[in-house]
Amino acid sequence: MNDPIADMLIRIKNGQAAKAAAVDMPHSTIKEAIGQLLVAEGYLSKCEKLKRTDRQFLRLGLKYNKNKQGAIAGLKRVSRSGRRIYSNCAALPLVQSGFGRVIVSTSKGLMTDEFARQKKLGGEIIGYVW
Repeated sequence: MNDPIADMLIRIKNGQAAKAAAVDMPHSTIKEAIGQLLVAEGYLSKCEKLKRTDRQFLRLGLKYNKNKQGAIAGLKRVSRSGRRIYSNCAALPLVQSGFGRVIVSTSKGLMTDEFARQKKLGGEIIGYVW
């Protein structure tokens, strides 16, 4: 696996397409931080770090509305291992005219574009969620 963050986003997208209650994936600290950020923004219901035998994995609870549609309409990986995308706080893009969120990796940790603008921080654009 060359890009574990892209794998995480695809697992979330596929889990929602299959109407799964949760998706499991190998654990890493960046994946856990992205999961907790998505829980805080209301896109996921839970983010748990679990241990099975000698390996840790991450379980993300998917969230659905009353019409059985996923809370996440779309996910897009922006910065890849082959091409990193950086932005300062003034040039952070708007996703879906402000209805979506940009996940930004800053020097103060992972945060959404809204908090990065408030704290006047730029960084690597990890991806978009709407």
